[in-house]
Amino acid sequence: MNDTSNPDSDAERLHALGYRQELRRSLGILGNISMGFAVVSPVVALYAVSMVGTTVAGPMWVWALPLVLVGQCLVVNVYAELTSQWPLAGGPYQWGRRLLGPAFGWLGGWVWQFAVMFGNTTVAYLAAPWVYALFGAVPTPGGLVAVAVAILLVCMVVNAYGITILRWFVSLGIAAEAVASVLVGLVLLLFFREHGFPLFTETLGAEALSGGSAVAGFLAAVAVAGWAFIGFDACVSTAEETKDAGRQVPRAMWWALLSVGAVVILNAMAVALAHPHPEAVVAGQDVDPVTTAVVHAFGGWSDKPFVVVVLTGFLACAMASQGGAARGLFSLARDGVFPFSRHVRKVNGRKAPIGGLVASTLISGSALALGLNATAIGSLISFGTAATYLPFFLVSLAALIARLRGSWVPSGHIRLGAKGTFLNVLAVVWTAFEVVNVCWPRTVLAPPDAPWYQVWAALLGTGVVLGTGLVYLAVRRPHDRLRDADGHGGGAAAAPSRPEGLQAAERP
Repeated sequence: MNDTSNPDSDAERLHALGYRQELRRSLGILGNISMGFAVVSPVVALYAVSMVGTTVAGPMWVWALPLVLVGQCLVVNVYAELTSQWPLAGGPYQWGRRLLGPAFGWLGGWVWQFAVMFGNTTVAYLAAPWVYALFGAVPTPGGLVAVAVAILLVCMVVNAYGITILRWFVSLGIAAEAVASVLVGLVLLLFFREHGFPLFTETLGAEALSGGSAVAGFLAAVAVAGWAFIGFDACVSTAEETKDAGRQVPRAMWWALLSVGAVVILNAMAVALAHPHPEAVVAGQDVDPVTTAVVHAFGGWSDKPFVVVVLTGFLACAMASQGGAARGLFSLARDGVFPFSRHVRKVNGRKAPIGGLVASTLISGSALALGLNATAIGSLISFGTAATYLPFFLVSLAALIARLRGSWVPSGHIRLGAKGTFLNVLAVVWTAFEVVNVCWPRTVLAPPDAPWYQVWAALLGTGVVLGTGLVYLAVRRPHDRLRDADGHGGGAAAAPSRPEGLQAAERP
């Protein structure tokens, strides 16, 4: 294995994998961790799942969080071995094509890419109400969409100035978010508890929404909690901008996931124990239990500062997530296997993937039209979660099949051997379960009297993206282009004789 402790070695390794260094390699491990931490984001995660989790399963919903965290640790084990060997932007696409061939890799990359872009839509839309709250204004559906579009545009501009500026903004955001989250959580837990820990064994009647089944309610909470622990793969998106990526990106993923996991679990427990009336949350009478708990404990003066912290967390998440989406598009487009690749693969003078930034902003922004219908945005949230777990499953499955075939033996810095195979099996089982669990149509996760497509949103949205990808695969045959560039039929160990990105760029 080559020494990748300096930029020249990093560039040489990238060239050996088939590409030339086009993005600026300036991130250390802390910078890479910040990207993953910002996208997973404890503030965004808690606000996205706390109210819904409590509504469907009562206070005992918090046990879904450590369960999902353990499941995601299985996925990180697989990702760590893969990115250690192939530290490339656009991980699911790049790994899939090397493990099971170009067609499988391209389709996995297609699904993952749209999941990330629509995830950006969701984050921007959920951030918009906090802008209104900051100024004490009352939002309208059209106003929320307009503010969300402005957030996406601001994030694009920050990203366009390059990875160094992006790192500064994201690091500032997560510093404020992390300190505030940890301090607020600890203070609530230590000094403002309204209830004892036995509260976490109660449902407070939440199972009534699931036909009286506490198990069904808890499974719904597990599906919701899945949103809280996605985004660690943003560390992979910036692999080509990270020094010694083969070693540092796997470490960064672990630090991002585990640190956010600890903060989310801490704050979920603290909010539940400090909330004056958890039964009101279960009954759907309090749609913002986090703010209620904080203001009840600290007083009305804390309202505005807390809004600033939450909004900062959302903006940091949106910036890092949009940056990851742009780099994924860049990875596909430089191989000429994404629509309008010639434009999407462009890199500006600051070595930022400007083509991917523009494309991801347009796609994420167009999906905000759903926000004009207050119930339809829920479809986007459900789809975003399901579509993210599907690539987790596809990558884990591809790695396991390649291991069992003997066509892939991990050869990066991380080699888990037989233990890796066992953990890989568990990762496939976990991600398959969660894909089914998230896609399962549940009226309990939809607003009252929601249209049928809201209930079936996860399955329908995933089906549309998969179907569109399959049609593109059949008509445009991007996998043929990849097979020609590689000079083989696909496989784990083969490497192209010339840089793939250069070959793709040379074609008309």
